[in-house]
Amino acid sequence: MQNDLLLETIKTTLQKSKVEKLAAIASKDTFSVKELIDLSFYHDEQIGFRAAWILENVYTAHQLRFLPHALYFLDKLPQQHNLSALRHYVKILAFMTKKNAHESVKKIISDYNTDHLAEVVFAWLIDEKIPVAIKSHCLNILANLNVKHSWIKEELLQTMDFLVDRESIGFFSKVKQIRKQFSVGS
Repeated sequence: MQNDLLLETIKTTLQKSKVEKLAAIASKDTFSVKELIDLSFYHDEQIGFRAAWILENVYTAHQLRFLPHALYFLDKLPQQHNLSALRHYVKILAFMTKKNAHESVKKIISDYNTDHLAEVVFAWLIDEKIPVAIKSHCLNILANLNVKHSWIKEELLQTMDFLVDRESIGFFSKVKQIRKQFSVGS
């Protein structure tokens, strides 16, 4: 599927089943993951959101297809300003940084200079305009990156203490989970 055809396909409202079908199509070389990443920055935020949603499904259901473009994804992530698309981006990064991620994903993250990503994710975490669902994934990402960057733990604990009373009950629950993760890992 060429970029124009992909663009036409995602101009209309998508159901989860269609997103899964498009992710499967992407896994068969019909259009590239790079095209999805690029479309997630489209000036029409709905199209960007749909492209990011398909991208997340490619990552979760067809990871081998995503991996050749993982570095491009990581390089582009800090530039994502569409909050609807960003939710899918941070979810993908949370999956990529998990301790049970596929070995090839762990190697990509291990070899990648994640300092800048950690700074950007911290900035999103404290930004009042960022929705709590994105912040929740940011907490996971930072807790996961703590393995690579020991400075994160103390900063994250302080940031969570600062934010916990300002955010929702769901955020409080995630903070509790992260604190538990840190206490188990100590």
